[in-house]
Amino acid sequence: MKYRFEKHYTREEAQALLPQIRQWLADLNRLRADLERVEKRLGGLNEQGHDTGGETVNLWIRSLADMQAVLMEFQRREIFIKDPDRGLLDFPAIIGGKEVFLCWESDEDEVEFWHELDSGYSCREKLG
Repeated sequence: MKYRFEKHYTREEAQALLPQIRQWLADLNRLRADLERVEKRLGGLNEQGHDTGGETVNLWIRSLADMQAVLMEFQRREIFIKDPDRGLLDFPAIIGGKEVFLCWESDEDEVEFWHELDSGYSCREKLG
């Protein structure tokens, strides 16, 4: 059978990654806040006609690079971020021979839900 994804997670594998994933999500949210602050500063400098080089631009570039590094951790593992604010993620899985997504949100203690590949959060079902 041909599957869309190379990596498939068991519930236990996804569960074991949650401490690391929680840290990555915290890092992403912090970096996004940093970027917003720096972009406001850069926007203000541009409006006033100031030179926008130097430390502010370096901080912006570093924040973008750090954010990209965290996103690559998810991409490398084929874990899909559906909503970064809510910490909503999908893990490819096989249930009953069928390719589906295990679905987890950061306020949940465990990986307890799944849904079809072409549906989303509203169609998720409790794992048996």
